[in-house]
Amino acid sequence: MRIGVTGGNGQIGRGVVSLALRQGHEVVCLDIAPPPDDSVPFLRTDVTRYDEMEAGLKGCDALVHLAAIRSPIGRPDYEVHNTNVVASYNALSAAARLGIDRVAQASSINATGAAYSRWPRYDYLPLDEQHPTYNEDPYSLSKWVCELQADSFARLYERMRIASLRFHAIVPGRSEAAARWDDANPNVVFAKHLWGYTSLDAAARSCLLGLTASPVGHNVYYIVAPNTMMEIPSLELHKQSFPDVPLRAEMAGHAGFYDCSRAEKLLGWRHDQT
Repeated sequence: MRIGVTGGNGQIGRGVVSLALRQGHEVVCLDIAPPPDDSVPFLRTDVTRYDEMEAGLKGCDALVHLAAIRSPIGRPDYEVHNTNVVASYNALSAAARLGIDRVAQASSINATGAAYSRWPRYDYLPLDEQHPTYNEDPYSLSKWVCELQADSFARLYERMRIASLRFHAIVPGRSEAAARWDDANPNVVFAKHLWGYTSLDAAARSCLLGLTASPVGHNVYYIVAPNTMMEIPSLELHKQSFPDVPLRAEMAGHAGFYDCSRAEKLLGWRHDQT
């Protein structure tokens, strides 16, 4: 396939481009910043401009949409929300109009309200894709809206396969995630996002599986490691931070607080512990 990758020069984007090339795909990088070398075709693209998005995707068979503002920190709230929502709409609209049926887009565990909330609300744990959203901040809201937009496009264009991938704290592996642990205050620092992480390799694999394995329609998937970044057992973490939230799994050892069984069932994706 010829795959357009928006944000192809970003952290996840570089991983996706590299993996796609190793798998024998053609890739075009759509970004505002060029890659470090000219080994991959590059088109400077402002994803908030529909005309540039459509022009960049012409001739592509599939799209991985990763370009976004990655957090609500350091940017005006309207810029964070509007950039992410418009970029996703442009990506989905251009794909639909050009007959690109396979799309994977970056969502976030924050779509339901988590790390950037004053304090997150969880109805049960581990989280699955049916959990309602209680988002508060512009970034989390934008990711939720991006998923709703995908629902709309999948209803209108019944041939489309759209995978929204809920990533979490992209790092090379668990050791790098654990290095972020503030030993003096682990709950305040990490409890909001349930002590999770996603390895870069696992995120890149999920993007390509989202293109090739995702069923028709729009589907949301948690793409998170099966274990936490913490050395404290998961049951103890639950007791310390969310004692009143019901558990729907045994949470033995360092089991993660995100249920990724949907991604395994529908995409054939597994994170693997790192």
